[in-house]
Amino acid sequence: MKELDLQYPKCPIRNVLARINDKWSLLILCSLQINGKMRYKEILNGIPDISQKMLSSTLKRLEEDHLIIREAYAEIPPRVEYSLTKTGESLMPAVQTMINWAQEHFEEVTK
Repeated sequence: MKELDLQYPKCPIRNVLARINDKWSLLILCSLQINGKMRYKEILNGIPDISQKMLSSTLKRLEEDHLIIREAYAEIPPRVEYSLTKTGESLMPAVQTMINWAQEHFEEVTK
């Protein structure tokens, strides 16, 4: 195993996990993995307790972090679709492992 530099600001654990550790990022990434390309309203409807403001800011941050891509189409009315980038796709096996673990140990952890 490669030795980790745990000193801030070089620590990959701190820097990468800080970008996806909020409750919305992983839900959005999982939605895009399951559904492929999605429009804003589809994502909003799929995560009923997220506000429009939070969805917009989270999508923007995920795009800045190169985990999703935003494609705007010059149509009337305008159409925008979101999907995972190759980097985002490469993250999903690790996320799926965490989801599996959470489902298996949910009762134990939430006692």
